[in-house]
Amino acid sequence: MHRIARLFALLTATALLALTGMPPAGAQSAPPQAWLFGAWIGGLYPPPSTITARECLAQPVVIFTRDIVMRAIITDQDYVQRLVETARVTTAGVEIRFAPSLQSTQASPFDLSAGNVNETGFGCENADVLHVQRRGDNEISFPGCPEFPYPLIRCPAA
Repeated sequence: MHRIARLFALLTATALLALTGMPPAGAQSAPPQAWLFGAWIGGLYPPPSTITARECLAQPVVIFTRDIVMRAIITDQDYVQRLVETARVTTAGVEIRFAPSLQSTQASPFDLSAGNVNETGFGCENADVLHVQRRGDNEISFPGCPEFPYPLIRCPAA
């Protein structure tokens, strides 16, 4: 229950930041990926043509914040979180480089792999780089990422 409350608070804060377009007090300037901040749906499946904010925020597929990108995985109830190391503007959108994954690669008690590091990416050619193509004000795509064959749309404001 606490996890849901924290996720809702995070989504509310990022939605307000995205709506105002202003950086928080004390910040020098907005990062290059600021236009991405908020919750997005689609990507894994075709985005719906109409959806309410409540429905969208109930199960976003990707959530962008200043320092973290969270991704839903169909086989897990938790979001995979990746720390943003750098972000730079490209001609088509933004390139986000992630900090190396903190997943442990230690062997399990039965000498089986403890986790698959490749699962922490977005299914792109490089798990530590995400190219985001801006298709419109509220539509993006991840070119070269087979796990996201469809575009994503921004969750509408509540």
